[in-house]
Amino acid sequence: MSVEKIIGNWKKKNFKAVYWLEGEEDYYIDQVINYAEHNILMEAEAEFNLTIFYGRDADWTSVINACRRYPMFAERQVVVLKEAQHMKDIDKLESYIATPLATTILVVGYKAKGVDKRTKLYKILQTNAEVLTTKKIAEGKMQEWIIELAKNKGFTILPKSASLLEEHTGNDLSRIANEIDKLAINLTNKTVIDDDDIEKYIGISKEYNVFELQAAVAKKNLAKCIKIINYFEANPKAAAIQMVLPALYAYFSKIYAVYGMNDKSDNALKPLFYFNPISLSQAKDAMKNYGYAGIEKLLLLLHHYDLKSKGVGDNGTNGALLMKEMVVKIML
Repeated sequence: MSVEKIIGNWKKKNFKAVYWLEGEEDYYIDQVINYAEHNILMEAEAEFNLTIFYGRDADWTSVINACRRYPMFAERQVVVLKEAQHMKDIDKLESYIATPLATTILVVGYKAKGVDKRTKLYKILQTNAEVLTTKKIAEGKMQEWIIELAKNKGFTILPKSASLLEEHTGNDLSRIANEIDKLAINLTNKTVIDDDDIEKYIGISKEYNVFELQAAVAKKNLAKCIKIINYFEANPKAAAIQMVLPALYAYFSKIYAVYGMNDKSDNALKPLFYFNPISLSQAKDAMKNYGYAGIEKLLLLLHHYDLKSKGVGDNGTNGALLMKEMVVKIML
């Protein structure tokens, strides 16, 4: 079951008695819970028929008692249990889920890997509840997800702009969605999101970011590397070393993998670099400037300085200084 199907059914007034939302991606769970909280009932109905519990504070008896009440002046009531993974004795909900009240819609947000499949609760959920299991976006799929989200909101976001947004937010889908919403509010006269928009409305420099550093490293442009790192040092929120080094490592690891490919044509390499011509061009620059041994050395240095940034073999050297030292060694 997907988020779209659950909410689509709700819009058609097609309800099940119990919805169990679990998994490691909070964004999708929050989407369903937010809709249940604000859209299933009319405002006047919600005053008497919407009950919200939080796992840390709720006890199972209160949740069941709320679920077994009958709605007032409405066809149904909604009971929402948020952060259910923190609730003690949650397995005690088994008795209600086994025989739920038809006029109650119970929506449970369980932000964890999921209920143990060996338990009785799991078996009851499989037969008596609509279960949504969410997963983290796979590595390398985030840019694609951002582009699709923008498309759903009526915008086209350029690949590099999507990469900038990913760099800024990491894999936090809720934060990405908020930033896209911010752009949608501000971009009233255009439908294409570019680097200028990212810089103006989100505050990510289009000139000084991890992708420009990546390009400078690929081209062995030490002066530009130092200039970008100086910007990072002057703007600590722009790009912390713990964010920059993994991003560089992920990119140059793909270049390293190219050496093991039989087909090194542009058509063969495009999927590896997300069909981004700029990224592919940079990769070819790096291969030309470093060669196999140079890329291998680069990756080892990135790993070494990632450990140093975390305090392994280092007494707290400033992140910018570590990055400057690293790029000098890379280009020696």
